[in-house]
Parts: sequence; structure tokens; C-alpha cells
Amino acid sequence: MTPAPPPRPVTRHRDGRIRAYRPTADPGVFGTLDPVAVFRARAGDEVVESAVRHDLERAVYTTPHGVVCLSRAGDPVWAADFEPRSEESRGHRPDCAFSLDGRTVWVYRPDAMAGRGDFDQWVVHDTDSGAVLARHELKTVGHGAFHHVHPVDGSVYLDIGEGQDGTVTVRGTVGADGVPQFTTYPWSDRCLIDLAPDGEHFMSVEHGQTDVAFHHHPDGTVLLTLSVEDFGHDPEETFVEWSGGYLTPDTAVVTLGGETEDGGEWFRNHLVDVRTGTIGDEITVEATNPYDLNPLGDGSFLLPGPEGHPVRRCCLGGA
Repeated sequence: MTPAPPPRPVTRHRDGRIRAYRPTADPGVFGTLDPVAVFRARAGDEVVESAVRHDLERAVYTTPHGVVCLSRAGDPVWAADFEPRSEESRGHRPDCAFSLDGRTVWVYRPDAMAGRGDFDQWVVHDTDSGAVLARHELKTVGHGAFHHVHPVDGSVYLDIGEGQDGTVTVRGTVGADGVPQFTTYPWSDRCLIDLAPDGEHFMSVEHGQTDVAFHHHPDGTVLLTLSVEDFGHDPEETFVEWSGGYLTPDTAVVTLGGETEDGGEWFRNHLVDVRTGTIGDEITVEATNPYDLNPLGDGSFLLPGPEGHPVRRCCLGGA
């Protein structure tokens, strides 16, 4: 088994500032994280999504109308506007991510919902210059998407949400010639949740929320599927949340939810042994929203904390 790398830096943005946090390699160190770098967005920019490079020397963020790359000093390195400027105020959230080696920035453009064209685009920029290295027209009409960077081979997964029409998963790779190649997986009914920290497989939830599946990387072959019934719940009353992820390379958190008799919502987090399919203990997470949980792959996870800072918790061998 390939050892899992340490958690990558994460960002949180608030009040025009993009804060970068680097969880330590020791999962026994927990509590509220302090930012290790702070980047200031351009005045007037509405930050939609953000990311930071592993060396903390570059940050990138999207707005409804473009993407901006910043230096550690806070100066814009480059910016690219999405043309033409959208007149739509809702329904489109561009996303961005750095490649594993930090040399490129991958940007999802929900151009269809923004009124810029019939379909969305996935654009790869050079981190230093902003030059467009590849532009891929996606046959999707998405509201938003999430990037997932493979921790070992550096390929990039994109999970595109098309609302009631489902979810499309695309994988981008860069060959020896430096030219990006794009592969669309043959389904539109599975939401990509997380990549295993050792890179061997990935986790998805059925769009109708009836089951969770684990797939071999990179071909997508299903290795394990668990339904709501497998967790001991009635599928008419309980569903699998589009959340959770890998707590370790072998252990995933699967979140189930439903409604109480008085119309309130509940959710529970279950541990699953991905290798054997064994459903283990239920873990207690101090969160009010199932999407607050962010597993890091090393036995710990993040939750929202005071003033927007993430709080690191451990449930394997820690508090």
C-alpha cells in the first residue's frame, strides 16, 4: 500500500481575506487551527471559492466573473475574466484548485448557467503566468463543481452538479508531453465525495441518496456498495448524505440522515471498513450540519470553529 501523504493546506475565506491552514502531520494535535498565511482579495471582489498552493506562496480564488491568483505578499500575479460578463446573479459557482505539484491552476467555469454558452468549461492555467494551457468544453450545464486532486499521481477529478439532472464526474491528467487529457466517467447519477488518501480508490454517493459506493482508481470499477438497508435503516425514511469521506486509507465516514416525527432533521456518522465492507461504530461529531465534517485522511477531521477558523478533531486514538 502506498503511504498516505500528510494533509494538504486548506483555506477558509471571510471578509475579503483568504486564510490558509496547514494541519500538522501528527493527528494527535487537535483544537482550533491558526492560519499560517493570509491573502487579501482585491477590493470589491466576491470570493466564491479559494485554494492555496502547498508552499503557501500562491493563492487562487474565483468570483462569479473570473479567477485571480495572488502572491504571498498579496499582490495579484494574474487574473482572467470570464467573458462575456454574466448578468445572472445566482445558480453558478466557479471552482478552482492547484495541481499537486503547484504548477497549474484548474478552473471550473459554469458558463451555461451564467449565460455564456451552451455548456461549461474546464480551463487549465499556468500558475506563474496565467497562460491557458488547456480549455475543455464539458457537455454539462452545472450549477457548481468540486475539484479533488489525486494525492499520488496528481490527476484531478471534477464533480459537476447539474441539479435534478444529476452529477457528472470528469478526470483530467497531464501526460509526458505536458498536454492535459480529459476522461468522463460513464455515469450521471453518482456524486464524487472523496479520494482515498493513499490514492487507491474513491467514494461516491448515488444522486438519489440510496447508497454509497467505493471505486477503484482510476478506472472507476465499483469495489463495494452499501445501501441504506445495510446500515439497518428504512430507505423510505432514511438517505445517504452527500457528505463524509475518508478518515484513513481503510476507513470512511458515511453519513445517513432523515427526519424526526416532528419534522426536524437528524444525521448520523458511521465508520466503514472499505477493505472488508464492515460497518463499524457510529461516531459523535459536534456539528449541526452534515456538510461541516471534513475528514483529512489521517484519522482526524475538521469542523467549523470560532470566527471561521477550522477546528481539528481526532476520533481514532485521540479526542
